Amino acid sequence: MKKKVALITGGAGFIGSHLCDRLISAGFSVFCVDNLITGKLENIKPLFRDKNFKFILRNVSKYIRIKGKVDFILHFASPASPVDYLRFPIPTLKAGSLGTHNSLGLAKEKKAKFILASTSEVYGDPLVHPQKESYWGNVNPVGVRGCYDEAKRFAEAITMAYYRMHKINTVIIRIFNTYGPRMRTNDGRVIPNFISQALDNKPLTVYGKGRQTRSFCYITDLIEGIYKLMLKGQNMPINLGNPSEVTTLELAKLVLVLTGARGRIVFKPLPKDDPRQRRPDIRLVRRLINWKPKVDLKAGLSETIAWFRANA
Repeated sequence: MKKKVALITGGAGFIGSHLCDRLISAGFSVFCVDNLITGKLENIKPLFRDKNFKFILRNVSKYIRIKGKVDFILHFASPASPVDYLRFPIPTLKAGSLGTHNSLGLAKEKKAKFILASTSEVYGDPLVHPQKESYWGNVNPVGVRGCYDEAKRFAEAITMAYYRMHKINTVIIRIFNTYGPRMRTNDGRVIPNFISQALDNKPLTVYGKGRQTRSFCYITDLIEGIYKLMLKGQNMPINLGNPSEVTTLELAKLVLVLTGARGRIVFKPLPKDDPRQRRPDIRLVRRLINWKPKVDLKAGLSETIAWFRANA
């Protein structure tokens, strides 16, 4: 029996590299496509020894050409943190528009199943809580975060157009906040920020009064959900994340405890368009694939802190 072949765009990134690991361990042949604008070769370095893994240095905003069959295309290429997409707003928009178009074109050519990494950012600063897939969102299209939010909203729209017009088998996964090993210390997201500050015995920066909430999913839980949805998903969007909610102030205090840091907490003004609440309704994904997160926040943070200590 021939191996299934998967192509992962953004495969050298935080989530993409873990996905490469998972598919290789499941017996797939994997093409990893990345231009390394935010991805790192260190994330996939161990896979270079595997004959079933191939890295392709390429910007997915340009045409993608692959010889032979491809069974699954997983489009995960995009700057994904505020630091990255505020620094690279146009490449972010291109990854969501041109990159998605090119990836869908390849899926059409290869008759492959297409899996889109969308995001909870499509809900913007939500007026509905928790957020379920039927909610259309509250997004500022011309705000500083619009380059990422609207890129992903366009990516969803064109994916649905290919599903309806070309009968491509598609899955849209709305990924909520995820954390774990291989996050970059300077990527601007709250968990690596807090851990880096704590390990350096610097004050932890909390924005506003720290009352805004987030829901954090550990990377292994997320990857298992993606893998199951890749094999058995539906065509309409699906939330994937941890519904356990915590305020940023509570998170900061927990990081201080787990690191044993001597730092204190300082408060700064809220960034523009920063969402006040973020929590997924995961009833749909539980019904579809019987998935729910297994790693609680304390355990996941402990693993992440240990990785940061060893690799920062």
